[in-house]
Amino acid sequence: MSQQTSRRAFLSARILRQDSDAIRPPGAAVLGFGELCTKCGDCVPACPEGIITVDADGFPVVELNTGSCTFCGACARSCAADALVVERLSDWPWRAAIEGAACLSIRGVSCRLCQDSCDHGAIRFRLQLGGRAEPKLDLDTCTGCGACAHVCPADAVTFERHANYQSEEIQ
Repeated sequence: MSQQTSRRAFLSARILRQDSDAIRPPGAAVLGFGELCTKCGDCVPACPEGIITVDADGFPVVELNTGSCTFCGACARSCAADALVVERLSDWPWRAAIEGAACLSIRGVSCRLCQDSCDHGAIRFRLQLGGRAEPKLDLDTCTGCGACAHVCPADAVTFERHANYQSEEIQ
């Protein structure tokens, strides 16, 4: 069964922007999420962490700066429209990125909250001259759960889509 793009969605460029920078809940369809999602909002109260909200267009988004995701699948199980599917939970494409200029530790302030909150050990600090420490992020270990972003007092942790990311360490 082929899905057709509505004229309104096409003209508003929703098809082009629907998955650009928005972090959709785990299990979201990579392509066609905007066509599958009915904007019912059932995934919002289903999230035990309370990190799913609704964007200006009515689509669910994950706010990783307010808490971390446990990838429990409650949001996907609540989705009757199959826009979120439990079997796609492991396809979560988001990984943390650390904005160097904003990071307190790079600026000489003793802070390693992101490392302390990462249960997977994806963030380590390398000591530098002058009492600074530079964060190093291992993308192979990072799950994109958001525990590091949630605790960062400088909002230095962002998230980038790495659908087919290569095994590498951010330098």
